[in-house]
Amino acid sequence: MATHVSLSGFRYLPGYFDRPAQEALLEEVRAVAAVAPLFVPTMPKTGRPMSVRMTNCGDLGWVTDRQHGYRYQDRHPVSGTRWPAIPASLLRLWDDVAGYSKPPQACLVNFYDRQARMGLHQDRDELNLEAPVVSVSLGDQCLFRIGGTARSDPTRSLRLSSGDVVVLGGDSRLGFHGVDRIYPGTSTLLKDGGRINLTLRRVEP
Repeated sequence: MATHVSLSGFRYLPGYFDRPAQEALLEEVRAVAAVAPLFVPTMPKTGRPMSVRMTNCGDLGWVTDRQHGYRYQDRHPVSGTRWPAIPASLLRLWDDVAGYSKPPQACLVNFYDRQARMGLHQDRDELNLEAPVVSVSLGDQCLFRIGGTARSDPTRSLRLSSGDVVVLGGDSRLGFHGVDRIYPGTSTLLKDGGRINLTLRRVEP
């Protein structure tokens, strides 16, 4: 398993958030979920439910369903309410690591229980593919995998821990990536276990 991924524009920042900062960020995420509850997204065409539950914060949020597919919209798909604002701590993170002049417009919140996975995919539903994607891990460790811009490219795996930050910029911005497994019991941050992944994105130019 790799401890370093050599891919242009890919940055791995282990332990960016210390435990007190993780706890504070978790409370902010809980406040987001109180306004915009977690929902179960479904795959386009098949309607098959994904194994993660998700919500969003920011001006826009990423959603998917059978009828309309992958997209960004300004409202929760179940309640119809607008997404809450991105927490200030995440805006500071973006300013610190993104290297991009405009702020993020969306923060996707994915919750993984011990069985959840995320298949290899590209983040390419944004109109702006120049800005990086900034990812934060909270809770149990996961096995993160990333490759090149073709699905058939070789991949590398990295075990991400609570408080770690990953930046997908440059050539890695459109790299295929996913989560192969969760390691239960590797963090005490979430009372009942699991992993929260926060991904900050700039959607529009």
